Amino acid sequence: MITWTIEFFDKLEDKIRIALSHRPISYAIIGGVGIILFWKGVWETAEYFPMLFGPASAILGVVILLLTGLMVSFFVGDSIILSGVNREKKLVEKTEGEVRSEWDVDKHILKKLEDIEAELKKMQE
Repeated sequence: MITWTIEFFDKLEDKIRIALSHRPISYAIIGGVGIILFWKGVWETAEYFPMLFGPASAILGVVILLLTGLMVSFFVGDSIILSGVNREKKLVEKTEGEVRSEWDVDKHILKKLEDIEAELKKMQE
């Protein structure tokens, strides 16, 4: 029963996401409303616990984010960190030619990976 429920909602989520991806403004509005309602619920639930006011709430939030590894990835983002480590330009600073060149390299790498995967499958058989 639980497996069926999870599979049902997984497939439903896929269908909704695919349908909304063709309507980005509607997708953004619906997603925004969902996020706001989620945080409103979290906020109102936290109000039931007197120890979660002010600095205690902030400290607990930081601890949770640090322990789950979400602090840096949420507030800074993995791609920003990696681009800084690799001394890459921001996407808005790149020319169209540079972006196309990176796209071509990515496609070439993907093709090679697909070839390797096909060879491994042949070897397994």
